[in-house]
Amino acid sequence: MVSNTHPGTTSSALTRLNVNTARLLGTPAAGYAHLLGLAPEHLNDDLCRPPSLTSIRIAELATVHAPWTEVGRVMTLQSGIGSLGVWDYLFTSAPTPLEGLRDASAYLATVVDTATDTVRISEDDGQVTISHINQADLSHEAACAVRAGALGLFQQRLTEAARRPLVPVRVTLVAEAPARHDPLIELYGTRSIEFEAPVSSITFRTTDLNAPSPHAQPGLSGVLRRHAEQTLATAVPLRNWLDLFRAALTSLHDEGALTLSAAAQRMAVSTRTLQRRLDEHDSTWSDEVETVRREHITRLLHSTDLSIDAIAARSDYADARALRRAVQRWYHTTPAALRRTGRPHGGARTGRGDVPAEPGPGARR
Repeated sequence: MVSNTHPGTTSSALTRLNVNTARLLGTPAAGYAHLLGLAPEHLNDDLCRPPSLTSIRIAELATVHAPWTEVGRVMTLQSGIGSLGVWDYLFTSAPTPLEGLRDASAYLATVVDTATDTVRISEDDGQVTISHINQADLSHEAACAVRAGALGLFQQRLTEAARRPLVPVRVTLVAEAPARHDPLIELYGTRSIEFEAPVSSITFRTTDLNAPSPHAQPGLSGVLRRHAEQTLATAVPLRNWLDLFRAALTSLHDEGALTLSAAAQRMAVSTRTLQRRLDEHDSTWSDEVETVRREHITRLLHSTDLSIDAIAARSDYADARALRRAVQRWYHTTPAALRRTGRPHGGARTGRGDVPAEPGPGARR
């Protein structure tokens, strides 16, 4: 069952795809480089999920420099297999392209914001139709580009799963008919494209999607589904300044540079401004540092066999006694009991968005 869909965010992989598309179309980076989630440490971290609005704004700027039909085409062509992570391989690992399509649809949240973009699969009269649901106005060119690119992406992944070209029976788009739509004919390989439709969709013959996938591997689909769940469970949503700060703080802790001055430098503000921003978010530097250390300790207890003394040494505590006092304060239990049960008891504050304070093995916050 899919959980932790992180509304309001998309994968960093999808954001990178939008950035690459904009760059190829000659969109000046000055128009979007400042947007939330585009700092290199966030954009290049596959656990981070930048705001959906960041990708939307990049697409809007791209459509200023190229027709939406071309933006959609380039977006699809830039998304080679693997560029969108585990989601891509859900298609190619399943016994048939249709089964891969169903798996990928179930885990669409690993890539997009399913609060605004969803997919519906229907079968009727020997045909399979993939509908991309997006509520934006049909005249919104950025949304038109995204719809066109999304359908092209499904076609591309199904073709990769089948290992042969799959030409759609028809394509429908929620978009006003453009003066020219040659890029879309090139993209889909068909002239059967209907505009101003109620829903954007792409339809294939059922027999094409039910043929065995040449490179399917027994059991791999289940492994990838579990990996997709883990990807969502360990994601770091970046919806606002506090999310960005906490992601930076975690990185600094991992680098052994957890100081106020280092955090201020990473956030490109003065130490005084950093403390003021934390106050505006009802937090303090000491609270945030303690939360990072608490989560680090919890991870070590759950995912390693290190002794309590070793964990204390790795967590900037004077000794095991100091660590035990901290764990008792956070969780009202002992480190040994916390390790044994695999989950904390008591009322430790999470302070970290959708995910609980007790991340599983290997989780990063």
